[in-house]
Amino acid sequence: MAVIRSERVAAFLLLIAAALGLIAANTPIGPALMEVQDAHFAIPGTPLDLSVGHWISDGLLAIFFFVVAVELKNEFAVGQLNSVSKAVRPAIAALGGVIVPALIFLLITAGSGYEGGWPIPTATDIAFALGVLAVFGKGIPSRLRIFILALAILDDIVAILIIAVFFTADPNLLLIVLGAVGVVVFGLLSRLLGTRFRMLVAAAMVVTAALTWSLVYLSGVHATIAGVALGLAMVRKPAMKLRHHLEPVTNGAILPLFAFSAALVAIPQVAPSELAAPFWGILIALPVGKLIGISLGGWLSSFVGPREKRPHLTLHGLLAAGALGGVGFTVSLLMNELAFAAQPEVADEGTLAVLLGSSISIVMAAILVSTLAGTYRRLRRLRLEAERRIAAA
Repeated sequence: MAVIRSERVAAFLLLIAAALGLIAANTPIGPALMEVQDAHFAIPGTPLDLSVGHWISDGLLAIFFFVVAVELKNEFAVGQLNSVSKAVRPAIAALGGVIVPALIFLLITAGSGYEGGWPIPTATDIAFALGVLAVFGKGIPSRLRIFILALAILDDIVAILIIAVFFTADPNLLLIVLGAVGVVVFGLLSRLLGTRFRMLVAAAMVVTAALTWSLVYLSGVHATIAGVALGLAMVRKPAMKLRHHLEPVTNGAILPLFAFSAALVAIPQVAPSELAAPFWGILIALPVGKLIGISLGGWLSSFVGPREKRPHLTLHGLLAAGALGGVGFTVSLLMNELAFAAQPEVADEGTLAVLLGSSISIVMAAILVSTLAGTYRRLRRLRLEAERRIAAA
């Protein structure tokens, strides 16, 4: 289990699953797999009737968002975002990493009728970005790691808000209110986990969470928001313990399964000139827009706050952070599904663009992070040698 918690392993599994999905979709078994993905499964006696693909993206992915929300809450309470001074600089960089890719996408797709896909290149896959950092970033100073972690977390917050606001159609207010009541009950029950009735309480929480998810799904709000709300409502300490237990499940099963399902796309047999505008918008905005936006936002943030408390972030470090931010994968794939749900051909091209754009960002991040880490390792060796010479003298 400890191995699956590793950021490196999580990133590797996600990449392999996406590659297998794309390869499988373009082999003779591809049509059969897509039929399975489109097959519907209903829960008898309820209005819940989802395809296999939607059970994965709306159901299982809600557990991943629950884990993300728990981590967000912990960071705001005792972590890297527990004060305004700590949060403001990565927040400005994250904002740049949302605005610039969105503008590039809108510029490329202007007049095409597909402008509604602008949120797709704004997301960062926190698990994958940190995985790439873990693989290539040995020797990078803690201040840069903290900046990138806070940046990725804030980016997730923006993504959650975008999903909640822009991908909710004709919401049922009564069901939303009932879902909110479920969240409150879930939070109150979590306060009783320390009593002798904890097993009964845990069972009640599972039932409450399932009912809340169902209400949110049926309300028209994307069901992953239920996972976010439940994660934020749960008492922090037991929530962190639950996150610890769920992490191998999300890293080893849920995220790879979602990546495989989302990447199950037949490569269109068309000339590049015939690809829809969103393909090019995502392909360019994800790696280039994130790189420019985060780097520019990070540079602007260096002028915020007292000079002595500002972190020293070099241009090389900011570019590395920007390249890591361009690894969209999970959340970008989800946004692509939501944005082009009524246009499956465009959604398929969008999926390919997310995979290609993220892959470009991975290569750029690997180069920038490894060279940056090498620079810091050389500086550390030179400093140690100088200290030894001084001590010997």
